[in-house]
Amino acid sequence: MKRPLALAGVTLLAGSVLVATATSTSAAPTPPVTPPSEAQAVRTAEDHIDARPAAIEAAPGETYSVYRTTVDDNGAAHVRYNREYQGLRVYGGDFVVHSKPGGAFDGASVGLDSPLSLSTTAKVSAATAQKAAKARFEGRITGTGTPELFVDASTGSGVLAWETVVSGWAPDGQTPSKLHVISDAVTGTYIGEFDDIETVAGTGASLYSGSVSVDTTLSGSTYSMIDPSHGNGRTCDMNNGTSTCTTFTDADNAWGTGATSNRQSAAVDAHFGAAKTFDYFKNVHGRNGIFGNGTGVPSRVHYGNAYVNAFWDGSQMTYGDGSGNSRPLVALDVAGHEMSHGVTENVVSGGLTYSGESGGLNESTSDIFGNMVEFYANTSADPGDYQVGEKININGNGTPLRYMYNPTLDGASHGCWSTSTNSVNVHYSSGPGNHFFFNLAEGTGATSYGTSPVCGSAPAVTGIGRDKAAAIWFRALDAYFTSNTRYVNSSTPANTSRAYTLRAATDLYGSCSTEYRAVQAAWTAVNVAGSDATCSTGNDFSVTVSPTSASVNPGSSATATVSTAVTSGSAQTVTFSASGLPTGATASFSPASVTAGGTSTVTIATTTATPAGTYTVTLSGAGASATRTASFTLTVNGAGGSCSGTNATDVTIPDNTTVTSTIAISGCARNASSTSTVEIHIVHTYVGDLVVALVAPDGSAYTLRNRSGGSADNIDTTYTTNVSSEAANGTWTLRVQDAATIDTGYINSWTLTL
Repeated sequence: MKRPLALAGVTLLAGSVLVATATSTSAAPTPPVTPPSEAQAVRTAEDHIDARPAAIEAAPGETYSVYRTTVDDNGAAHVRYNREYQGLRVYGGDFVVHSKPGGAFDGASVGLDSPLSLSTTAKVSAATAQKAAKARFEGRITGTGTPELFVDASTGSGVLAWETVVSGWAPDGQTPSKLHVISDAVTGTYIGEFDDIETVAGTGASLYSGSVSVDTTLSGSTYSMIDPSHGNGRTCDMNNGTSTCTTFTDADNAWGTGATSNRQSAAVDAHFGAAKTFDYFKNVHGRNGIFGNGTGVPSRVHYGNAYVNAFWDGSQMTYGDGSGNSRPLVALDVAGHEMSHGVTENVVSGGLTYSGESGGLNESTSDIFGNMVEFYANTSADPGDYQVGEKININGNGTPLRYMYNPTLDGASHGCWSTSTNSVNVHYSSGPGNHFFFNLAEGTGATSYGTSPVCGSAPAVTGIGRDKAAAIWFRALDAYFTSNTRYVNSSTPANTSRAYTLRAATDLYGSCSTEYRAVQAAWTAVNVAGSDATCSTGNDFSVTVSPTSASVNPGSSATATVSTAVTSGSAQTVTFSASGLPTGATASFSPASVTAGGTSTVTIATTTATPAGTYTVTLSGAGASATRTASFTLTVNGAGGSCSGTNATDVTIPDNTTVTSTIAISGCARNASSTSTVEIHIVHTYVGDLVVALVAPDGSAYTLRNRSGGSADNIDTTYTTNVSSEAANGTWTLRVQDAATIDTGYINSWTLTL
């Protein structure tokens, strides 16, 4: 489903916010929340997009399609979207709309710094882009795709670009490659590249995990390495080639000998690794396999000749036999690492972009879960250890590929974030994420797994345990990360791993909980700072409100539940008050005070004299140690009904033509105000052609714009006009005249507030 942009500016409309039941008496206790269906969650998210386009950095001419929907057990929902701009795919334009239990807006995860505004006309031809892409390929080319014109917003701002996929073989002649080359479609400048192939630089006797149990399929008298318990994932033998793969079979269901000389031994490791990775994500994080649909993962072993690598290609795992075909790369953490790439690319729209800091987060996600699979399997032959690839000896000197407790030990990874982290290979920019995770799980200083240093003068960190740490990381990946999330982002500080893991910790354990503070400390210890809330170390509490908004008619009231929670120390008495109320409105709390951890019902009552408008009401809870607040948005409709309206139907504006768009106002039993507003969004390539007027129901015309603005594009402006002599009820008309030739456009939307 694609959804066109309905509004192109920030407008809070009477009647458009989520509505609390209007009552004149205290409400009954809040009933348990029934989680919405995915379809209901999407409809709610669409309402939020319409009401708050600025929250997703919306621009005229955009459409959005749902990528994935997640509904939490408590009724909160997270809907991921892909973005198109003027019909072009926006890479890095994905976003997530979050809704609280009950449907109230709970923010958005967005990768864009600001709304897109760019020409979609390429000045560099597709043929030129294709030729330049082929020149970037190292190895033997077997095919080149047709370049795609798209918007590259992976850095947060949009650039018109060509993406060309060049397929072939890497210089070693055995590693397949699908190289995506990005070039500027206006200047031809090389922007970047990434490869789809992500590498690691019965019972069975395995090479690395000891004697393990594997699930197989019996057909007649022959057992096959097809796992019926894990989505029918199969393990096959490439016979040291690069094309044909034959499923392993056996007569007695006793596989391998634990020695490299037996070809089944490596297959046991791969088969076992696929099963344990499937089980880990399903049993620990509730994800039904790598792809989320219960399908198993194919595993190909004995790939190539002396191939010192393993890779994930988006659908299957492939393992080489290592140097001299004597050290197959089928260790458990390697399997878990590579298949976790599959989780990342299926959870986050577009995956975490495989370059710079987002690519580092992609790699650290796989390192984290590869190690967690190792801990989960709990084999005596290969226990968990926070090292990556320690069994496969890819370096030839007995050292692992990476060390999570001190990433710098490999000689290349960054253990602390710096401004250069975004410029190194993704296997090395993974260091800050790996180091953070270890600190969060095990703490800093000397540990059972190694000594973890802090960066600079950062305080020491006390770990919360790997299970909680993994839950926080998966929650952040599942609900909040976007394709271009980074460690540090000065232009969009909310789109960072620190911000999203703190939000995940809040979801799972509460704001300012021990776990929340540990996340703060663990990021600080790797030099990733943030502007998140400071948590008190003494007695403290939090205040929240649900729902967070309501719309009422004058003389009616709305209720909401105010909740408190102990965030540190001991519980204290919290007394409630409200400020920011409109004229004639009052707020009462029942009870007026609670012990932290308790709830109260707030009733906001208006009178018939309360003026229409939208107000931010601050609900305060005063305790002995501090005062905490929560915000509640109250919309008071016009007398007897709504005095606002929106028309989001596009109206084409041809040359030398006058067009109109109407809004009917009813139930607003008064005159319009002297400060009435008209918010207008017109897409046009030469606004100096346009004469724009508001026409009242009695035919009186009020000119808002008369051929001003010259050659500028588009009108996105709110006009204030005195129409107090006009009755509000009736049909109001936006009249737009194009008074010249050549340039055309359309009315995108307009909003009238009287």
